[in-house]
Amino acid sequence: MLNLGAGPDAGSDLIKDTSEATFMADVVETSAETPVIVDFWAPWCGPCKTLGPALEDAVTKAGGKVKLVKIDIDQNQMIATQMRVQSIPAVFAFVNGQPVDGFMGALPPSQVIEFVNKVAAMGGEGGGGLEEAVAAAQEMLDEGAVADAAQTFAAIVQEDPSRADAFAGLVSCYIAMDNLDQARGMLDTAPDEIFDAPELAALRAQLDLKQAAAEAGDTADLRAKLETDANDHRSRFDLATALLASDQTEAAIDELLELFRRDREWNDDAARQQLFKIFDSLGPKDPLAQSGRRKLSSMIFA
Repeated sequence: MLNLGAGPDAGSDLIKDTSEATFMADVVETSAETPVIVDFWAPWCGPCKTLGPALEDAVTKAGGKVKLVKIDIDQNQMIATQMRVQSIPAVFAFVNGQPVDGFMGALPPSQVIEFVNKVAAMGGEGGGGLEEAVAAAQEMLDEGAVADAAQTFAAIVQEDPSRADAFAGLVSCYIAMDNLDQARGMLDTAPDEIFDAPELAALRAQLDLKQAAAEAGDTADLRAKLETDANDHRSRFDLATALLASDQTEAAIDELLELFRRDREWNDDAARQQLFKIFDSLGPKDPLAQSGRRKLSSMIFA
């Protein structure tokens, strides 16, 4: 662990001091190859003496996937002003020459490690590095850290726009944030080489279902209508949509299968088309999709 007052070892490539004269080379240019975390500190700053070593330790353990550059604001006030540093410690992450994340104030060691690992995932050299970055971003999304996942996916897409998994991950983040218009816009303008990728087809189906579900009626009212008339196909279709809105996917599939059984031609084959959208949104390996497809096939070929 390094002493803030003494500064990092001059021979260390992962952790170094910089100045206004070397900022472009040490931060902007270097971040085109490897993500760089910039730590603004001062010798008189108490919290800096805790955060600095924690950052250094986490960066060292990242094994070269991220670098740390330290800036003494007393000696480099112009940079601090340009970065709008209002208090210290202040930390910024740079990827491809641009600041992409940051925080002010001290953090507990666990959050420092999480921040460093997230920044490290934004870089990656070659396919292996990007694979790790996509996996890290997906883990963030699965754990509910949607904003962090979106930043990581966006950095990967900027690095390689043809990665369908990263592109789909970013769209998934917008859907999770209920920013459906932006999600739709991304899907509509996806690069030609990945436009028809299965991941994006699944998200288009998911988005169609979400937007339809937003207009769904009340399940109790719709069930009451079906009790009065079991052949009220519109109410059954709307019930399936309402069930999807409340995450009752299996029940929604059952209602659509029943509608198809009663009248497969209703509303230009609406039940089958809606079932396909659900199956596509779930993915080919999902048990509900597999079971639903088998049931639908048995009806079609009966």
